[in-house]
Amino acid sequence: MPLSQPANDPFPDEHQDALRSIRMSRVILPILLGVAAVAYLLWRKFDPAEFAKINWTGHTFFWIGMSVLLLIVRHLAYASRLYLLAKGSFSWLKCIELIFIWEFSSAVSPTSIGGSAVAFFVLAQEKLSTARTATIVLYTIVLDSLFFLTNLPLLFLFFGANMIRPGLTGWQDLGGWGQYFVFSYLLMFAYSSVFYYGLFINPRQLKRLLTGVTRIRFLQRFQARAAQLGEEMIVASGELKKQTWYFHLAAFTATGVAWSCRFLLLNCLIIAFVTGIATDFWNQFALYARLETMFVIILFSPTPGGAGFVEVLFGGFLTDYVSNKTLATVISTIWRLLAYYSYLFAGVIIVPNWIRKRVNERRLRKAGEQT
Repeated sequence: MPLSQPANDPFPDEHQDALRSIRMSRVILPILLGVAAVAYLLWRKFDPAEFAKINWTGHTFFWIGMSVLLLIVRHLAYASRLYLLAKGSFSWLKCIELIFIWEFSSAVSPTSIGGSAVAFFVLAQEKLSTARTATIVLYTIVLDSLFFLTNLPLLFLFFGANMIRPGLTGWQDLGGWGQYFVFSYLLMFAYSSVFYYGLFINPRQLKRLLTGVTRIRFLQRFQARAAQLGEEMIVASGELKKQTWYFHLAAFTATGVAWSCRFLLLNCLIIAFVTGIATDFWNQFALYARLETMFVIILFSPTPGGAGFVEVLFGGFLTDYVSNKTLATVISTIWRLLAYYSYLFAGVIIVPNWIRKRVNERRLRKAGEQT
């Protein structure tokens, strides 16, 4: 069944963009980009003799298993955050299902866009109030950004510029990727500041600013969406200001666990395959810092889920940990299969079933109204 709705689907026009963004054809592009990237790496960097040297021992499979465990913990952490923000409106199983859909929508969207628009649509279909839906989606943007904005300066204090690329000793020799990292960090700071201001300081003023800016001729086509975002900010702000400090601490803790598991998963894969790598806390913490930095750099990738871009970038960022190019290709391929393509494949099963249920519910509701 295609992920787009049938022609007689009762979904209104304003939901069509969200539905189109999770249709089946969206899965094809990231898969093709990923396959092309892996094929390129195999052609340029794969050495059969080096591949034959890989020891598939109990140690290897143990750490691969740990990676799978961290993937599960990451998913459950996101589900627990959704359960908390939804104030018990969903069961745990429903939260787990919705996170699959949310992650799938992020996987088929450019990383610079993400799955927030789809999240609004999905939560609305689950009969969640407008206030709660806006709170969940907008607050998760702030929480995710806050994790990086607070973490990265602390990591820089520990590891300096070397956390950005191997061999860097200071800002003066950052190079292109280092400069792009600074740009990505500042961009994240800018948009998260706007959301924070709108949610916790003055949402009405932000709405006036958004609608005012979009009166400029070349921005007028965004005016309706800007006004809607402003209204959502006002509603979500009212909800968030009612919450206790425990609510915010628990939400941030779940966010931190989820993101940390995303990077530690790759730590485990590198330990699994790289013989003799130091497994003490400090060396693994330094590796973790590099991985978090790498993610910020790919955060604004134009490709869906960073497909193709991530696979090529991986080796250069970790040459001081994985010097063997063949091994780097193997690790990056397994990493992407676990952390990215698993959500694509799961979404192909879960999303059509979810859409079918929502379509049937709407048809039954309309039939009841007509009788």
